[in-house]
Amino acid sequence: MILPQQCAFRNQPERTGRRPLTTLDDLSPITEGLQTHGAAGERRAGAREWIALALLALPTILLGLDLTLLHLVLPALAVDLRPTSAQTLWIVDAYGFMIAGLLITMGTLGDRIGRRKLLMIGAAAFGVASVMAAYSTSAAMLIAARAVLGVAGATLMPSTLALISNMFVHPHQRALAIGVWATMFALGMAAGPVVGGILLEHYGWGAAFLVALPVVALLLMAAPFLLPEYRAPQQGRLDLPSVALSLLALLPIIYGIKQSAKDGIGAGATLVILGGLAFLMLFIRRQRRLSSPLVDLSLFCCRAFSVALVVLLVGLIGVGGTMLLVTQYLQLVAGLSPLAAGLWMGPPALAMLVAGITAPLLARRIRPGYVIAGALGLSVVGYLMLTQLGHARHGIALVTASFSLVYLGLGTIAALGTDLVVGAAPAEKAGSASAMSETVQELGLAVGIATLGSLTSAIYRIKMAGQVHIPMAQDVQRAVLDSLAGAISVSQELPAGVLEQAQAAFMTGLNAAALTSAIGVAILAGVAAVTLRYIGVGGA
Repeated sequence: MILPQQCAFRNQPERTGRRPLTTLDDLSPITEGLQTHGAAGERRAGAREWIALALLALPTILLGLDLTLLHLVLPALAVDLRPTSAQTLWIVDAYGFMIAGLLITMGTLGDRIGRRKLLMIGAAAFGVASVMAAYSTSAAMLIAARAVLGVAGATLMPSTLALISNMFVHPHQRALAIGVWATMFALGMAAGPVVGGILLEHYGWGAAFLVALPVVALLLMAAPFLLPEYRAPQQGRLDLPSVALSLLALLPIIYGIKQSAKDGIGAGATLVILGGLAFLMLFIRRQRRLSSPLVDLSLFCCRAFSVALVVLLVGLIGVGGTMLLVTQYLQLVAGLSPLAAGLWMGPPALAMLVAGITAPLLARRIRPGYVIAGALGLSVVGYLMLTQLGHARHGIALVTASFSLVYLGLGTIAALGTDLVVGAAPAEKAGSASAMSETVQELGLAVGIATLGSLTSAIYRIKMAGQVHIPMAQDVQRAVLDSLAGAISVSQELPAGVLEQAQAAFMTGLNAAALTSAIGVAILAGVAAVTLRYIGVGGA
């Protein structure tokens, strides 16, 4: 068994001006940690821990729900608040933008002040911000509420995962618990359009945000009784310059990626990303010099930790890009309503649920690297099926079948990949490790949308530039050449056959994006099988 502490995670000395460990007193924190890990590894969770897991599943579902529910209620709130196009984008993006930028900071903060305490503070803030969003009287007020929701959400995600690592110290039980946690987030995302449709049918758009209140109330009442508190021992003060550098690194990178997804890869977005990368280098340099860093870079010395992060990043790139394109296909090509499109994506969500629970059970008998590789192989089959979507007679059924295979791979890497990341870190670094796991997944989704979305858009414009030769108004032609959504917005003014050409051009781009994902995920499956072949559950 390879213990996480063998990677020298604990109490790294400052690289400059600090003496090395030379005495038994200096070594005592490390030896105590090894003994604690060995003893704890034999303890199995009981009924209280599993009930507590059900409690932690509630905010996890809520976070997933909040990501997709807004897309359905956006037209209704736009009628009341009349946001500009730029404000509409920020209403959608402010939430995920703040979550991705603050995950690492909040994960480390939970390690220092207490994970249950941070979870409860974040839940209370989430409830207040939800009320603020529900009763917003202007677009600016709603954007501010969404930003506060993102800050609160950044406290919830790593706190729930880190607490699971405290409650389930037995590797097999922890793997199953993390699998349940990962599938609850997917369940929330899948339920978003359905819940949004029901609420819109009976209540106003503000009700979509008030869904959070019962969850927050139950969490705040039950958490002190069911959830353990954990605060990492011998942690220094939170380094505020590191927090600032992390924000100056992550926020520009995420913003630049999102802008590239919307407007294509341009000089402005590229400069913003390069600026973020420059601050990232300064951030890494500072972490190497600190005795109590915001991110302990020695975590990356374990193969299970670093390879699992790569698997999560690349796997989410494929899913993020194709998920956006598939939802566009269902509505813009197949002509489904948002609610109907959400219902057709129900079976893939169920497949992810099954994978998230069964993958940890399979990993007890088969090495996690092989389970991940096999599931990613099924995802490759799903992506290859999507390459035939433009020629299929029953496109909607093909989308459901193919994306079910893609989501089998997603559920597996979300469960086992996250478990490998968290399990490879010592207890006092679980919050930081959980935050890094969530951050790379957020980045993967953003990069996937930007790269595969840009590829599809480029192919669409090339195809349409060669086919749109019928005289039409300049603004109409500009809309047609911009995107399929633009073509549909002026469909009543289009000559016969142009909309069909636009849909065919979009399908060509979607097929190319699916093929690109298939190739990338096939390579990732091979990497996982080779590099993780000797790694057991939890990085052992």
